[in-house]
Amino acid sequence: MNKKKKPFLGMPAPLGYVPGLGRGATGFTTRSDIGPARDANDPVDDRHAPPGKRTVGDQMKKSQAADDDDEDLNDTNYDEFNGYAGSLFSSGPYEKDDEEADAIYAALDKRMDERRKERREQREKEEIEKYRMERPKIQQQFSDLKRKLAEVTEEEWLSIPEVGDARNKRQRNPRYEKLTPVPDSFFAKHLQTGENHTSVDPRQTQFGGLNTPYPGGLNTPYPGGMTPGLMTPGTGELDMRKIGQARNTLMDMRLSQVSDSVSGQTVVDPKGYLTDLNSMIPTHGGDINDIKKARLLLKSVRETNPHHPPAWIASARLEEVTGKLQVARNLIMKGTEMCPKSEDVWLEAARLQPGDTAKAVVAQAVRHLPQSVRIYIRAAELETDIRAKKRVLRKALEHVPNSVRLWKAAVELEEPEDARIMLSRAVECCPTSVELWLALARLETYENARKVLNKARENIPTDRHIWITAAKLEEANGNTQMVEKIIDRAITSLRANGVEINREQWIQDAEECDKAGSVATCQAVMRAVIGIGIEEEDRKHTWMEDADSCVAHSALECARAIYAYALQVFPSKKSVWLRAAYFEKNHGTRESLEALLQRAVAHCPKAEVLWLMGAKSKWLAGDVPAARSILALAFQANPNSEEIWLAAVKLESENNEYERARRLLAKARSSAPTARVFMKSVKLEWVLGKIAAAQELCEEALRHYEDFPKLWMMRGQMEEQEGLVEKAREAYSQGLKKCPHSTPLWLLLSRLEEKVGQLTRARAILEKSRLKNPKNPGLWLESVRLEYRAGLKNIASTLMAKALQECPNSGVLWSEAVFLEARPQRKTKSVDALKRCEHDPHVLLAVAKLFWSERKITKAREWFHRTVKIDSDLGDAWAFFYKFELQHGTEEQREEVRRRCENAEPRHGELWCTTSKDIANWQRKIGEILVLVAACIKNAF
Repeated sequence: MNKKKKPFLGMPAPLGYVPGLGRGATGFTTRSDIGPARDANDPVDDRHAPPGKRTVGDQMKKSQAADDDDEDLNDTNYDEFNGYAGSLFSSGPYEKDDEEADAIYAALDKRMDERRKERREQREKEEIEKYRMERPKIQQQFSDLKRKLAEVTEEEWLSIPEVGDARNKRQRNPRYEKLTPVPDSFFAKHLQTGENHTSVDPRQTQFGGLNTPYPGGLNTPYPGGMTPGLMTPGTGELDMRKIGQARNTLMDMRLSQVSDSVSGQTVVDPKGYLTDLNSMIPTHGGDINDIKKARLLLKSVRETNPHHPPAWIASARLEEVTGKLQVARNLIMKGTEMCPKSEDVWLEAARLQPGDTAKAVVAQAVRHLPQSVRIYIRAAELETDIRAKKRVLRKALEHVPNSVRLWKAAVELEEPEDARIMLSRAVECCPTSVELWLALARLETYENARKVLNKARENIPTDRHIWITAAKLEEANGNTQMVEKIIDRAITSLRANGVEINREQWIQDAEECDKAGSVATCQAVMRAVIGIGIEEEDRKHTWMEDADSCVAHSALECARAIYAYALQVFPSKKSVWLRAAYFEKNHGTRESLEALLQRAVAHCPKAEVLWLMGAKSKWLAGDVPAARSILALAFQANPNSEEIWLAAVKLESENNEYERARRLLAKARSSAPTARVFMKSVKLEWVLGKIAAAQELCEEALRHYEDFPKLWMMRGQMEEQEGLVEKAREAYSQGLKKCPHSTPLWLLLSRLEEKVGQLTRARAILEKSRLKNPKNPGLWLESVRLEYRAGLKNIASTLMAKALQECPNSGVLWSEAVFLEARPQRKTKSVDALKRCEHDPHVLLAVAKLFWSERKITKAREWFHRTVKIDSDLGDAWAFFYKFELQHGTEEQREEVRRRCENAEPRHGELWCTTSKDIANWQRKIGEILVLVAACIKNAF
């Protein structure tokens, strides 16, 4: 409705309305209001009516309703934009050209609307987004808190206090009616009066309340009307003894209703009663209506097709589930009558019936189905006595002599000698059963077993298990030379009989032989099938994968056989020799490793790593002369090899042969001068305390290899050790001019300045280093730590944020960021770190430390295990793990961590390198360094 249009305009005036009556005006009627006088039957004079309105008599009354609907063209119904509320021409005819015009206008409107639609929708979307940003939903405001709900433990959840009750005090604490038992004396005392007081005595008010002028108090001198009943005659006292007697009589009557009239003992068994109550509780989880529907459907199936066994079985099981066991039994017995030839129905009936009845059911089933193996097996299971079981199974074998299942069940109950006799009969009745032949072979002597297996091969020429069992038999009796022949003949025979040799199945059989201790058979099988069905170019890759798979399945002999075969095919492949050597190192003995390495260096004399592994094995065994001889042979094969020179130097220095080590290094510098040889020479002199000689060698080395950063580091560290700060600063600065991308050099110079108190200079050095080496996590980390050590935690946090922006996937930075946060925020930060660097060892180590700080011991240990598994070369992880076990683990756990660390031989890690590269610890073993690093760790996280 138009806002300017008044609601009463255009409506007829109410009955008796007089305009202006409210302000005192009185109405009057003129001739013009009522028209000329005429008779009621006269026709209406409508000469002055508008065109189309002229009518006569009652037709005018019919047109009154249509007249009321005419549009009001009053000025108050006019709007500047929309015009009148309705159409000005609604009364005119609506012709075809009007319809076409309307269609054109509608099409134009639709077209214009489509043009604006995309802009309008975009504007609405932006307005909604802006509105949501200004006024977020409650759900969005609490989304971060809801995410943390997943971390709430059950104990924390239960400790949340209950929400207070918002009701008023009377609703919260309803006062229940208290019934206090009244003593018997009260009733006895007041029954004697016999009076009913319905009003207050005026004398009581006159003499001050309830006090009467008589000394008896409430007792008036007039005796009231006594009523007979529980009062004793002559007195007004209540006989409480009679009440007790009446109560006892009533209880006795109730008890007599549930008591045995003969013995007087109660018939109600409390335990049985409770059991009956429990049995009434439905044990199924379905709806009662669903059960009724199912029962009705199954009844319809039974009636429609009474000879359909599944209908009877399903009906019985439905009743069993709903707790109506007897109904289920009756139904299934009815089913056995309707379906006497159904094995499943008889077995279900035997299952539902109790012990002796079940036996009778099975006996009845046997009469109907004398060839059913399952029924015989069920009959044997129902027997509790071994002899009865044997009797049932033998009876069954008389009826079904060719059932392998019955023979196996019968043999399992017999002693070995009787079992052998039975199996000899069994293989006659079931000559195609591999299991029976193999079982008989296992029980026979060696000669008879060979005969049995030969017969088995004749009867079943297509089964590989018989051949493998024959090979295992020969191996068990010492005929290992026959094993290879049997397996080869097996492959040939099976192929001749049209059997496809499935390589995967044979490898599984070989793994089973390995686990059973038949090593020769396992290796023979592997050699026979390892090359079947593989392309020539894929052989090496496939065999290495097979070896890894065997190691994963603990079939070490299988893996050894694969490596042996691969080395025969690829005798000059260094990678195969290395894989085999690492396998022997991890899973074999020292002797097997050394034997393999001797063969390896014979085939690959240029492989330095094989020579070094052989020498190290001898050295670890304490055989230093043998290690020297191996290295001498290695020198002959690889003259002037840097690795072999340094290995020889290490061997001599570790065995305190310092002069020999010096001579070797001097020879190496003259014949094979490299930066590493010079570095080792400097280090040897440094650790032996010959600082001057070390500095002289360092100067000489820097003349030749000025771009080798480790020489500059050693020079600066030696000067720093001597206390010559200026010379150390000069050495580091010169080194950085030659090696501006060496992160350790920047760190050493920065720490030197920090040590002497030049914090500003240290900060400037690190900023310069970051400019020259952008996106370097190590430099960012040092900058953050510098500020943190100086006590400027806010600046450290700001720097860390910048560092994470520049290096968002750096695990070192994320691990440090976790512990820069306050304790409540650390867990959230660790989740973000794991999202960014899921498999980074530093992040995993930080999470383990976080759990450790929260005293979640089991979780912390699990994350430590995960860390050292992902990167076993990170020494810091091993040190923290060892420290953790020192505080929370047992002696065995500590030794296990130490042993695993020694095997892993870690070389990296900030704390680890600080300790292991210390001159004072140069001769310490891995286990000793682990203890030292763990001792340096403080639980300040």
